[in-house]
Amino acid sequence: MHPAAIAADAPDRPAIIMGSTGAVTTFAQLDARSKQLVHLVRDAGVGRGGSLAIFAENHPRFLEVAWAAQRAGLSYTAINSHLTAEEAAYIIDDCDASIIVSTARLSAVATAACTPESAPKLRVRLMLDATPSSLADGWEAYEDAVDRRPTTPIDDECEGDFMLYSSGTTGRPKGIRRPMAFAPLGSAERTMVPLLQGIGLRPGDVYITPAPLYHAAPIAWSMGAQRAGASVLVMESFDAEQCLALIERHHVTHGQFVPTMFVRMLKLPAEMRERYDLSSLKAVVHAAAPCPVDVKRAMIEWWGPIIHEYYSSTEGAGITWITSPEWLERPGSVGRAIAGEPFILDDEHRVLPAGEIGTVWFGGAPEFTYHNDPDKTAEARDPAGRATVGDVGYLDDDGYLFLTDRKAFMIISGGVNIYPQEAENALINHPKVFDVGVIGVPDAEMGEAVKAVVQPVDWADAGADLEAELLAYCREHLATFKCPRSVDFDRELPRLDTGKLYKKELRARYWP
Repeated sequence: MHPAAIAADAPDRPAIIMGSTGAVTTFAQLDARSKQLVHLVRDAGVGRGGSLAIFAENHPRFLEVAWAAQRAGLSYTAINSHLTAEEAAYIIDDCDASIIVSTARLSAVATAACTPESAPKLRVRLMLDATPSSLADGWEAYEDAVDRRPTTPIDDECEGDFMLYSSGTTGRPKGIRRPMAFAPLGSAERTMVPLLQGIGLRPGDVYITPAPLYHAAPIAWSMGAQRAGASVLVMESFDAEQCLALIERHHVTHGQFVPTMFVRMLKLPAEMRERYDLSSLKAVVHAAAPCPVDVKRAMIEWWGPIIHEYYSSTEGAGITWITSPEWLERPGSVGRAIAGEPFILDDEHRVLPAGEIGTVWFGGAPEFTYHNDPDKTAEARDPAGRATVGDVGYLDDDGYLFLTDRKAFMIISGGVNIYPQEAENALINHPKVFDVGVIGVPDAEMGEAVKAVVQPVDWADAGADLEAELLAYCREHLATFKCPRSVDFDRELPRLDTGKLYKKELRARYWP
């Protein structure tokens, strides 16, 4: 399944709908335009296995570029549109990109990142929405360059794959490369189609993607939805009320969210949440970050038992899955394995029994490497061939996985291991807390002390009284040693668009 097959049956069906403008790209247009870009790729001398980079916001032609790379058998790297020129240049060069596609909105950063010195491997630089006067030397207007190409398929169409970079929350991002088989177009094994069909997605349904497409799940699930014949509704950026309005307006049937989005929607006034008709929803999924138990329970009460959760990673080391009814029986679980065999290991790689916390590993994991980093690649595998991304958790007696935190985020205070996710999950439920991050900070006596950094709902509340209230609230719900010893306030926490807290930046404020 791929856009050409859908276009043959339903050429006028929307493949892409933009949330703010309502602009539509049909499957016929998506198919034709992606073919034109493929011709440009081949004319530039970039064959199967070559590399293309996308440095763009959620743009109407983002998925067109991705599909061109996919059907040209390329390795394509979508780059976070919020990066600086230096950060973007590192990825563009490291991923060996021969072609870059960016946008007029990002032209200043893209131009600075794509100099001959910083990105010497680039052959083609394309800018979406550019005017002749705005183009820097070496750049071409995307539309002019692509629209004059033919809409016929190339002779060697085959499946490519994305190579995305880790978020860099604990260090410099690394490209996650999976082996490419260059299978015939439409036969790729690593698609989300079976999972989407398993939750009832059918041709003609509408799938909403409220997160940036440069992240793994949004781009993979959006392209999977299009393979299955569904329309993809792309939000340019997430806004809680706008999301509800779009679900009603476009009769959205499916979508994928992150827990932070659930929190934002739940914190809307009740009358606003009740204003919108969400009855078209058949099923939604969430992933990317742990969801506080009370938040997920509230979402199930609001939207019904249509919420599915999965746990995985860009590496694809393993996948677990859990439905709403299962989760209500085991609150906090991320489910049982549907790909790979999970193991919990201690630091000596011994298998731990049910209920004991350790590092999560998966047996039977597909091959992957960290691009240009053999040491990191080796660290992700153990002698038995199991793979890990460094998450910590435990399995219950029935094989359901519960995540505790990332190993890199663990706080060691007075020799005691403390996982900050527990305190974060407790504090986010306080009505005066809009967002919260918990980290370890230097402490002369204990080595590290637990600190909460809180974004209050109302900045006027920030101060000693709210700090005391939050510390007492946390102690009502958790053992004292797990609770913060102090609270700082911030007008906005450094959170990635995936919903993950950028703890590297948060910790840098306190650690020399």
